[in-house]
Amino acid sequence: MKAQSFFEQNGGTYMQVGDYYIPDLKDEEPGHYSIGKYGRMRKRYLQEHRPILFNTMLLSGKLFQHLSEIDCACKERIELLTRQMAQQEGATEALKAADQMEWVQRMNSIHSRAEEIVLNELVYC
Repeated sequence: MKAQSFFEQNGGTYMQVGDYYIPDLKDEEPGHYSIGKYGRMRKRYLQEHRPILFNTMLLSGKLFQHLSEIDCACKERIELLTRQMAQQEGATEALKAADQMEWVQRMNSIHSRAEEIVLNELVYC
């Protein structure tokens, strides 16, 4: 009996392409996970800057789950930071009623800063 490779021992299979056998890599079903903007940003970061981690996660079938978790965590963290910063900087409903343009300006600034914090903490690490 032929000795199995590590890949085969862990449930992997090979397919023949011409004279070569290559691993038959089946991507996990992305339909089970919701991957938005931040998940896609994390995927691109992993592909470009952490290729070994990306390939390990892809081969183990944990990539889409990881991307979905990162996406959800980023959205929750941005929402929390935005709320806290808005309260701290006085971007309240009273300001919104009194001066809408000032309120929009502050909220855009707050959202941009919160997003930058989250990207550095969760996506690009």
